[in-house]
Amino acid sequence: MVTITTEVATTDRWDDVQHALTGGGDGASCQCIWPMLSNKDWNTTTTPQRTEMFRAEIDEGPPPGIVAYVDGEAAGWIRIGPRTRQARIPRTRIIAAATTEPFDDESVWAVTCFVVRREHRGAGLNHALLDAAVEYARESGARLIEGYPIDTRGEKQRANDLFHGTLGTFLAAGFTEKTALKPGRALVALDLAPGSRHTPEPLA
Repeated sequence: MVTITTEVATTDRWDDVQHALTGGGDGASCQCIWPMLSNKDWNTTTTPQRTEMFRAEIDEGPPPGIVAYVDGEAAGWIRIGPRTRQARIPRTRIIAAATTEPFDDESVWAVTCFVVRREHRGAGLNHALLDAAVEYARESGARLIEGYPIDTRGEKQRANDLFHGTLGTFLAAGFTEKTALKPGRALVALDLAPGSRHTPEPLA
């Protein structure tokens, strides 16, 4: 039986973050900088520049995400942090039109990226990553977390298309579906205010 653990992405885990991102898919080229930039800025950056930006972000802190490990090997990644630091979110029209939370509120956090190495997909890492992200946000003083997942409707989709996460993963972690962003895409939220409870469903 495999053991899944999670750790916040600090500077000393840089090599682990890179190992998690480069196991197949767009993680190696994106470097999880896509949520941080407008389309205009994204289109003018190279992979080495994105890597440098990502390294600087982790070095500066606070940690912008969490690494999942399978038996001690880095296997997955999730980006979690205040929406105020993720420049693409307010510039995404479908999100701006759907959210009821002000974009200048630093207590509103967002989950914007999942990456799992190819050989570890289907092992429940996304669930473990999201549960750890929720606890990290709670401990950091977040009031609410938003996500913008894909509703697969039970259909198999390309792994690269699922970096937003799936609706089922968020619902299992206690999030509530608030509204449709567009067909096949939803806005979900989890209230972390005192008195609310995070009660993820047990994995089968």
